[in-house]
Amino acid sequence: MARSAPTATYDDVNLVLRLYDMRREERLRKARSWFTAKFHVSSMEDVAALCPPGSDEDASMRMVIGYWEMVASFVASGVLNADLFFESGRELLLCWARVEPIVPGVRKMFADPAVWHNLEKVAGEYKAWLENRTPGSYEAFRARISNVR
Repeated sequence: MARSAPTATYDDVNLVLRLYDMRREERLRKARSWFTAKFHVSSMEDVAALCPPGSDEDASMRMVIGYWEMVASFVASGVLNADLFFESGRELLLCWARVEPIVPGVRKMFADPAVWHNLEKVAGEYKAWLENRTPGSYEAFRARISNVR
């Protein structure tokens, strides 16, 4: 499981609230809406077609993935209590599910095996947390989001 304090603190709560406020910023909200509705890729070729360099779609993709990678880094490093985050941060799992098929290609392209490492690590911990808490809920979630187009 994630490395976090056994009990969430007021600092954890304040960080979750600040992260929520960031998600409400107009440009990030627009990017998240696009990502949820349109980012369905299975290869680097799909990414290139959907998000050409310099396009609004490219900016939206980078903004959403960058935001969730940053959040994941807080959880992975223990700065943010994992259990508290997992109670309300399920969108991170949506992001991971959408990028997971392209991770090997992105890591190869950047010659960096650590690209999106925090996102991968925390998504794995989140899946385990969900399965421990409510078996089958992650698979139900995956089925629901795969039908969102």
